Amino acid sequence: MNTDTWVQIGAGTATTVAAAFVGRSARRTRRQESRDDFTAVKDALNERIDELKDEMEDQRKLVGDQAEALNYLVVRVRSLVAYIRKAGMEPPAPPPMSDRVRDYLHHIDV
Repeated sequence: MNTDTWVQIGAGTATTVAAAFVGRSARRTRRQESRDDFTAVKDALNERIDELKDEMEDQRKLVGDQAEALNYLVVRVRSLVAYIRKAGMEPPAPPPMSDRVRDYLHHIDV
């Protein structure tokens, strides 16, 4: 065996070892896969949180609009009762209130 043969054997061995290390480093570890799974779940949860925030804002606007409508109706009923009493009459008695309604209107004298 001459020097060229030994050089070729050394080069081949070095190439094989380098290929093995490159192949090993190209593989993903279980830890990397778990981290990617966590990232995917975290991104999905963040997206869902954003959707819930948007939905919450829509609900908050709806409740505010409903409260404004109820306040308008209370003022309107009070003005009608005052008008009827000013005319010398007594307004009809209101129908009984359910407990659910009473929870929201307990502070209003209607």
